[in-house]
Amino acid sequence: MRSVPDVTRYRGWLVAAVATAVTVGLVAVSLPGSEGPTPQSAESPLVAAGRPSPPASTTEPTTLADRAADPTTDAPADPRAAAVRDLLDRRARALLAHDEEGFLSTVDPQSSTFRTTQRSLFRNLENLNFDDWAYQVDPVDVVPPPALGASVPAADELWAPRVELRYALTGGDTTPTTRSLGYLFARRGHQWYLTSDTALEPRGRRTWRGPWDFGPCLSTRTARGLVVAHPSNQAMAVKVARELDAATHAVSEVWGTNWPQRVVVLLPETPGELQALVGPNFAVDGIAAVAVADRVDPVAGHVEGARVVLNPRTAAHLSTTALRVVLRHEITHVAARGATVDGAPMWILEGFADYVGYRNSGLTAVQAAPELARLVQTQGPPASLPDNSEFSLSGKRLDIAYQMSWSLASYVAERGGQDALVRLYRRIAAAGPGQPSLVDDALREALGIDRQGLLAGWQEYLRATFR
Repeated sequence: MRSVPDVTRYRGWLVAAVATAVTVGLVAVSLPGSEGPTPQSAESPLVAAGRPSPPASTTEPTTLADRAADPTTDAPADPRAAAVRDLLDRRARALLAHDEEGFLSTVDPQSSTFRTTQRSLFRNLENLNFDDWAYQVDPVDVVPPPALGASVPAADELWAPRVELRYALTGGDTTPTTRSLGYLFARRGHQWYLTSDTALEPRGRRTWRGPWDFGPCLSTRTARGLVVAHPSNQAMAVKVARELDAATHAVSEVWGTNWPQRVVVLLPETPGELQALVGPNFAVDGIAAVAVADRVDPVAGHVEGARVVLNPRTAAHLSTTALRVVLRHEITHVAARGATVDGAPMWILEGFADYVGYRNSGLTAVQAAPELARLVQTQGPPASLPDNSEFSLSGKRLDIAYQMSWSLASYVAERGGQDALVRLYRRIAAAGPGQPSLVDDALREALGIDRQGLLAGWQEYLRATFR
């Protein structure tokens, strides 16, 4: 283990920014000098293969399960839908039963290359367990099939309905989550097969890729979650697993226990896999950790598919102390995601996560916020609270924005107590952008001051802390 000061060296890694890409809420931890993240539903019936779907979000884009529960979405039955439903139902049962022959029986025998990748996919999943794995089909939301060619063998008929995968990892997911698949089906005589999961990309239908699409997966289960990795980074997975339960407990000590208190941590092996798991809006070279969620309903506080994704190429260089800070920071975002509206003030979102991350770490204020300490000692305290635009900067300017946020949260906790900080987060994070009066109301309720009072008190706190 490196000495404590190496956490200061890696402080630039321990920063985060909230962004949204379609239905995915992203929280990134950046390397110093890296650029931060760049900040429809349709009505149709559903044919579902597998188990019943969980309750749907009321604020996120409509999924197939949502429309299946809507009695107003009637349409003539399509005989192809029944055949594909049976195909995908058999595919799901075979995967859950670890039946490779049954799984491959659903794949087009004329698509030899695709069969090879599907065999690899099945074997990559062998060491993972799922409470749910099922497919949902929309027989009305159909795109024109691609032209026949080398990647699409000739068939009696091609069909491209909308398909979603619903799955839940055993030991990690308390409710299933759904992801879109760009599946193309081929009929040969009376038999339907899955013939491709890439041919529809020119039509805008892409297949979501999980860790199992990139290599064999191994899972390390703990009392409070699951770490999914590949054989090459299993040692890192063990290190993360040792810290996971304590990190989850540390978050619950501050946030409370009204969240699933289960965390799935993913350890991708390559930049390409990392990019697939976090989305296209991030420069993966500048990421040490990311918290993602597939669907978020802040009204109901419901979150699906919450994940913490670590970049082994950078996270592996963290000492145990630094890794603990990273995990606590990211798990805080997971715990609070259901109470957080996109566009809320970043200083409370990131300051709170850093407060939990550094709490009881043994690090001094100067070690946690060296750039802010130098700024206060040479130029005096900042003249204003951090603006959201400051979190899209890079290098030391980005570090200072996060360090200011951490110190703000620390000041609030010192002035009003930790419970006041949590109440303030819940009020402000639920407000969204463009509501300064609500922020003032929240501050008065938690601390008896407005933003000007917060600024003045924080400035005095900084002078005393970094004198």
